Amino acid sequence: MSREEAESTLTEAGALDDSDFPLMEAALACAIHEDAGRDPELVRDLAAAGVERLTQRLKSESPEEAIAEAMAGDLRLAGDLFTYEDPDNADIIAVAARRKGLPVTLGIFYLHAARRCALTVQGVDFPGHFLLRIETEEGPLALDPFSEGRVVLPSELTRRALHAGLTPNVADRLDRLMAPVSDRAVLMRLQNTIYARASQARDYPRAERAALRRALLDPKDHRPWLDVAAAREGQGALAGSLEALARATELDGGAALAARAQRERVRLQLN
Repeated sequence: MSREEAESTLTEAGALDDSDFPLMEAALACAIHEDAGRDPELVRDLAAAGVERLTQRLKSESPEEAIAEAMAGDLRLAGDLFTYEDPDNADIIAVAARRKGLPVTLGIFYLHAARRCALTVQGVDFPGHFLLRIETEEGPLALDPFSEGRVVLPSELTRRALHAGLTPNVADRLDRLMAPVSDRAVLMRLQNTIYARASQARDYPRAERAALRRALLDPKDHRPWLDVAAAREGQGALAGSLEALARATELDGGAALAARAQRERVRLQLN
């Protein structure tokens, strides 16, 4: 798959409803878009192995035990504790090879296996640390894919929420802390992480690619185009920055003021 083919896949995924969003294939296209020419079969093979192992474990284990043992035990997927900032941790192909990564990248394998095995598992956009929500006979439970899929107790969720800066009246609301998000939002969170890290490192080409992927995955949102514009400006591509700002303005009139101000600032640099 080439970078152009990856963009086509992401465009097609972006046009689908959330209920039909192809998480694994879209995540794979994101990785190819970042670094083309790699073999995607490593990811597909690992994803298939996860489905097979989870299917077997569900015959004798509870859903929360089965998915943790299948993903972390059998597939050896775990969080990267020592080189957390390594860009490979946000790349699903690299994660498949290394068997370690960020919570959200690992979570994609959990979600894929859960879907194929008819488990109700969804991403949770928890502040500062991606989690999973699994529905059980006893009610919903939070799982941490970074910590070998272990169950996160309600008291721990509250502690983490307070540490992340949430107010006590919000940190005690488990219904809000465990609110599920769509698969599209899961992949968008991963691209946001890549964009933020790349921007901080002044790696503007990488930041632009991540922002562009967000724009393709959620074509109705103007905000990715503002980030594309910022990344292009960082590279000195001012005409391209203006083009991205125009796209943002077209998509959302509410963005017009911010985009207009940013556009005028870029135009001053052109003169």
